[in-house]
Amino acid sequence: MSFSPAPSASVGCSSVQEQRDRWGRKWSRTARELVQTEQRYCEKLELVTTYFVEILKAKGTLRQDIRESIFSSIKSIHSVNQSLLVHLENGYFGRGFEQFCPQLHHYNAYVDNIHNASKVLGVQMKKNKAFRRFKRLQEARPEFHNCKLEELLPLPIERIQQYKHFLQDLTENTTPDNPEFQQLSRAVRVVSEVSQRIQDNARSHENHLQLRRVQKLLKGRKTKVLAPGWYIREGWLKTVPPKGAEAKPKMFFLFSDVLLQAKRCSPLHPTNGDKFIGQHAYPLKDCTVDKVFGHTKSQGGLLSVTFPQAKLLLMSCDQEDINDWHQSLTSAICKLQSKSTVVHKRDELCRRPLHSASESTATTYITPGRKRNMVNGESSERAQSPSSSSSSSSGPAESKRMKLSDVAVESPPEPAGSSCVIL
Repeated sequence: MSFSPAPSASVGCSSVQEQRDRWGRKWSRTARELVQTEQRYCEKLELVTTYFVEILKAKGTLRQDIRESIFSSIKSIHSVNQSLLVHLENGYFGRGFEQFCPQLHHYNAYVDNIHNASKVLGVQMKKNKAFRRFKRLQEARPEFHNCKLEELLPLPIERIQQYKHFLQDLTENTTPDNPEFQQLSRAVRVVSEVSQRIQDNARSHENHLQLRRVQKLLKGRKTKVLAPGWYIREGWLKTVPPKGAEAKPKMFFLFSDVLLQAKRCSPLHPTNGDKFIGQHAYPLKDCTVDKVFGHTKSQGGLLSVTFPQAKLLLMSCDQEDINDWHQSLTSAICKLQSKSTVVHKRDELCRRPLHSASESTATTYITPGRKRNMVNGESSERAQSPSSSSSSSSGPAESKRMKLSDVAVESPPEPAGSSCVIL
């Protein structure tokens, strides 16, 4: 009885072929799912463009600017995706996305307007009775399958995220020698940029809502937080006085550039019982944070926060809370200082002098107004007759001229070479 082992070359070829078969199956499954979801997506886009955009334009129920604010570029998106669907149904995935990516500026416009569209739609639903009735009748059509307009408008945003995952799966299961590999790789990069734009807009919108919420919590109009800053966190901390008095609880709001300290209004106030009064706004630019105690697993901790003009001792009985505050403050300060540190390099040897050497030794700082004219007149007289100016030294006008001449100083020489100034 003899055994004849298979050659190693044939084993290697079979394993490579099995891997390629697995790639092919995954690619086919992803491609089939992409085509099916694209068909449903185009059907829903057609519902919006046909039963809302076109009919509203024909009836004139909404003004053109309001209609564009709500629907933005959804009609152009529908047209672009219809062309993409034709390529996908015919199996030309690389070519389809290669022609689709240059049209993504329609998606960019839609992404930037989506939050404004939701806001304008809400206003029209409250104030425009005719549009409210029209919307209810259109949504009752059997084609909508009980779908609301509010559910259809975010579809392009969601579809971009789906494209990103579909394209990544297709690229991973396509061999590099395939002609579509480069086309799909470029499509992944371009679609990922739009996806990142969506995430950035969502973060900015969420931050704006947080700033508005904090602004409503603050009583009066003196404290403004609706600035180009980022909301980080808020919470109660006890401020420890330096002279050993009783620690008082204060509400702190941490932003990317400032730490805001506030106290609660009187609960007996008829309208502002749940609001706060802003007390101090501490800029984080030149701030330092040190943990006094709370390094080990204990009950609470104490932070020392030092500003150029003040120092705070902040205490909490919650160990996790004080650690979170320490990490948030440290991170915010580091990011702010890294942005504000700008290095300017200047090289005096590369600059041409603005004046000659003789002029630079007689630079005069002149006060504006009438005295400037007097000094100009004096300098011209001295240029014409130096002896006459020295002989006439009487009278109030001459005394003023003498005082102004005493103010003349020599400009300090600038150091040669190059130097770095860190602002």
